[in-house]
Amino acid sequence: MFGLGMQELLIFMVIVLVVFGSSRLPSLMRNLGRSANEFKAGMKDPVEDSGKIEEDSQE
Repeated sequence: MFGLGMQELLIFMVIVLVVFGSSRLPSLMRNLGRSANEFKAGMKDPVEDSGKIEEDSQE
C-alpha cells in the first residue's frame, strides 16, 4: 500500500494519535470517510451544470 510497510504505518498511526488525541480521532475518521464518499459520488455524477450556467447568464 503506497510502498509503506507495517512499521511505517504503525509509526504514522501513533503520530496521528498523539497529534489529534484519542477523543477526536473517531470523529476525524468519520468525517474523512464522509468526505471520501462525497468525492466518489461527485465523480460519478454527470457534468451538466456548465451548460446550465451559460444559459442562465444569457438571460
